[in-house]
Amino acid sequence: MTVAGTMESMATRVSGPIVTASGMHSAQMYEVVQVGSLGLVGEVVRLVGDYATIQVYEDTTMLKPGAPVRCTGVPLSVWLGPGLVGNIYDGIQRPLPGIQASSGAWIRRGEKVDPLDTEKQWAFEPLAGPGEAVTAGQTIGQVVETPLVNHLVMIPPDVSGTIRSIVDKGDYRLFDHLAVVETATGPRDITMVQQWPVRVPRPIRERLRITEPLITGQRIIDTFFPIGKGGAAAIPGGFGTGKTITQHQLAKWSDADIIVFIGCGERGNEMTEVLREFPELKDPRSGRPLMERTILIANTSNMPVAAREVSIYTGITLAEYYRDMGLSVAVFADSTSRWAEALRELAARLEEMPAEEGFPASLPTRLAQFYERGGTVTTLAGKQASVSIVGAVSPPGGDFSEPVTQHTRRFVRCFWALDTELANARHYPSIHWLHSYSEYTEDVGPWWKKEAPDWVELRTEALTLLQREERLQQIVKLVGPDVLPDGQRLVLFIAEIMKDGFLAQSAFDENDMYCTPERQVTLLRIILTLYHRGRDLIEGGVPLMRIRSLGCVPQILRAKSAFGNTELEKLTELTQRVIEETEALAKEFTREAT
Repeated sequence: MTVAGTMESMATRVSGPIVTASGMHSAQMYEVVQVGSLGLVGEVVRLVGDYATIQVYEDTTMLKPGAPVRCTGVPLSVWLGPGLVGNIYDGIQRPLPGIQASSGAWIRRGEKVDPLDTEKQWAFEPLAGPGEAVTAGQTIGQVVETPLVNHLVMIPPDVSGTIRSIVDKGDYRLFDHLAVVETATGPRDITMVQQWPVRVPRPIRERLRITEPLITGQRIIDTFFPIGKGGAAAIPGGFGTGKTITQHQLAKWSDADIIVFIGCGERGNEMTEVLREFPELKDPRSGRPLMERTILIANTSNMPVAAREVSIYTGITLAEYYRDMGLSVAVFADSTSRWAEALRELAARLEEMPAEEGFPASLPTRLAQFYERGGTVTTLAGKQASVSIVGAVSPPGGDFSEPVTQHTRRFVRCFWALDTELANARHYPSIHWLHSYSEYTEDVGPWWKKEAPDWVELRTEALTLLQREERLQQIVKLVGPDVLPDGQRLVLFIAEIMKDGFLAQSAFDENDMYCTPERQVTLLRIILTLYHRGRDLIEGGVPLMRIRSLGCVPQILRAKSAFGNTELEKLTELTQRVIEETEALAKEFTREAT
């Protein structure tokens, strides 16, 4: 990195990660600077005359006024190229495996490690030739990054022209010149690496309407509260309700091509669990390790707070890069509340006027800047691709009226509200079906209609039953269930089956951890078939106790774990058994009555 400043710039005030420096007349807003003799990485966040306020992304212990400050002349940027997938970075894209190799288990202050291996050779295959006209985002070659990811080498967004020359097929390093493009301002060398400012969204050609769901394999999400590819969702919940575990499940099983998981201010042991689990997990579509399509960003609670603030921008920029290749990318941020707390701490040190609950007045704007970088788009090269964003929110005491949750609801269209009572009852995922919602239902309806023509009717009837059950429970709490007629007690009975046999899902059961859309709809159809047949029987005078004792009822409860995704014919047989047993019960009751 080139150093553009002079030694006359120096720190005059140090307040935690916030440093004030004088002699900064040449500095620019959001420019990267190096602070102190160790060259701590910082970013200019305020300019007043000759003074600059710097946000330092490393520990400032023992830093004092008079320390030198050097400008670099560039904004905070990330490297984009082969080698990102399967790696783990801190908030400012320093590779943690590389740091461990050079300095052990602890990150030394001022540690400088390249984000990508500059000496590794990649097998480059050209896809364009000399004399071809190329535009921004167009593919000129490819390398195999992992067995699951075919990495496209693209023309940078600010380059267009004619290829003067391009290398032959062979092995090349990241910064080797692969091609020369003749532009209006002169020749430009193209390498495998692009550098892009993290706070600037990568350009697109057009934003598109969402039409396809992001399939997660979790029944309460896919069937009841779906998120579209390119959509934004929030998972709010109090301590212990399963936010992190839910995000882990989504990261493991969602059908995105690339997963970017941002551990933003969470406990170190949770990120350790991710690092241990992911290499052992298999992609349900390919059978390959999930790490072969995953990028991890770890900025745990004991890391510098300023780096936590920038970590989500680092993650979303990496996601946009793979989106530009025409891929579907899913970003999981855990948690945006810890990120907002970092904003609050930095704002306090910057002596900004606090807003609600001490958060900065810019909190809604910053949340919008993050979530609006998702979406289904047409890339500069004309490909359709998407970035889906799922952010966990950790409201203190589970209070959804606090600022981060309320402002997040303004910028997302899918809200998966976690419930403490469900978590305490070991009902996972603990997403409450009455407090959650999805505005993508109509958008993804045509896709579901092709997969399951009766999806809308099944979903609507199931949610209606659960709402009726909630109202009936209020009566039961006052006077008990015995005063209810059998028709209403049937609603309570079917709702319990739906909760245990459909909504609850075990992450440790091989058959239950991932459920295909076809099996989800089939399971729900079986439960509602029992409800319809049972309702008809009760109208004919059959007591509820006889329906509860049917032999098919235990099988319905066990079906989610007894039958796998490839055993739909057995679920069809179970549906037929429900019909046969209810018909037999109707005939038996008729004989008894006569």
